Amino acid sequence: MSQTDRSKLAVALDYDPESCSAPRVTAKGRGAVAERIIETAEAHGIVIEDNPHLAEALSAVEIDDQIPIELYEAVAEVIGFVLGATSAGRR
Repeated sequence: MSQTDRSKLAVALDYDPESCSAPRVTAKGRGAVAERIIETAEAHGIVIEDNPHLAEALSAVEIDDQIPIELYEAVAEVIGFVLGATSAGRR
C-alpha cells in the first residue's frame, strides 16, 4: 500500500431527523477501508463530498455516535450540498 493509500480517509454519515437530533457516524476508515466505503457509496448512488478537513475531524467520532455540536455547521453545509446534488439529479 502506498503512502497515498494509507492517507485516504472516508467517513460515512447518516441523518434521520425523525429518529435522532444530529447526524451520526456510520462508518470510517483509512486506506483500503476508505476505498471500500467510497466504492460502496458509489455503488448505491450516494453523493460523496470530498472534504479532507471535515473527514479528519469526524474520524475522531466513534461509530454510531452523533457528531459533536462543534461540527454541526460544517456537516450542515455538507447535508445542504448532498440535498442540492440529489435534487439536481432528479430534474
